[in-house]
Amino acid sequence: MKTENDSKVMEFVLLGLSSYKELQLFLIFMFSLFYVVTILGNLLIMVTVGADVHLLQSPMYYFLGHLSFIDLCLSCVTVPKALEVYLQQDKTISFSGCLAQIYFLHFLGASEMFLLTVMAYDRYVAICDPLHYLTIMNRRLCLQLVLACWCGGFIHSVSQVILVIQLPFCGPNELDNFYCDVPQVIKLACTDIFLVEVLMVSNSGLLSLTCFLVLLFSYAVILITLRNHLYQGQTKAFSTCASHVTVVSLIFIPCVFIYLRPFCSFSMDKVFSVFYTVITPMLNPFIYTLRNTDMKTAMMKLRKISCFFLLLS
Repeated sequence: MKTENDSKVMEFVLLGLSSYKELQLFLIFMFSLFYVVTILGNLLIMVTVGADVHLLQSPMYYFLGHLSFIDLCLSCVTVPKALEVYLQQDKTISFSGCLAQIYFLHFLGASEMFLLTVMAYDRYVAICDPLHYLTIMNRRLCLQLVLACWCGGFIHSVSQVILVIQLPFCGPNELDNFYCDVPQVIKLACTDIFLVEVLMVSNSGLLSLTCFLVLLFSYAVILITLRNHLYQGQTKAFSTCASHVTVVSLIFIPCVFIYLRPFCSFSMDKVFSVFYTVITPMLNPFIYTLRNTDMKTAMMKLRKISCFFLLLS
């Protein structure tokens, strides 16, 4: 008879998105492409904001720099392991590695949600109270808001790890995804997980839904304000809000779908997981820069400066 230590799960097997060789080759190519574009795109935004004094002093671009940093880190949590699964056929991940992935995934994900809420508040003040905007959104408040986002993400991620680490795992150990996350891992526990799933919904699920509803309400108020008060920068404000709403939808809809639905799983879960962890971090740089004149101008300046130093060298 096996003892408890003999039957304790020490590692998990990641089944990935597909077992077909042809599809795996396609996934390797697409994941590698998305990963490179994500790293380069978000690094470009961070360097552009950091190198331009005008952008760095603007609260919106200050927050955007932090958002790009989060997206860059978020892609590094899941994509490298997914590529390792397909390239080296090493589908295992240790129990501690799985916990680390859950921690950083929720730490960065929750911090991003809080930061997007802060960015919505920033746009609300800029559009609804433009005369006092710089007074209200001063550098000290911006720093405090960013720190609050990181602290909120830390508290949330610790609570998610606590949900998992206290559960007994004695087999099976196959996770039907390309990374570790709470909904898949807790289903492998050899105990009743009803209470854990309720806690997951009340934490991750309600957090995602509450932030999403607050953001939608905030942007609805902003759009109503823009409609009732015409001014010269209205087109630019509409463009900025449209970019923010697009990012919010791409992030929050998958999270609400995954975490607000306990006790069952669907085949679409993997698709939403790819959107949240792979595609959205890649799209954010394009969404925020394609229709943003300030970012385009700053990037052109950065390009000219880079070319100048290359000529000197």
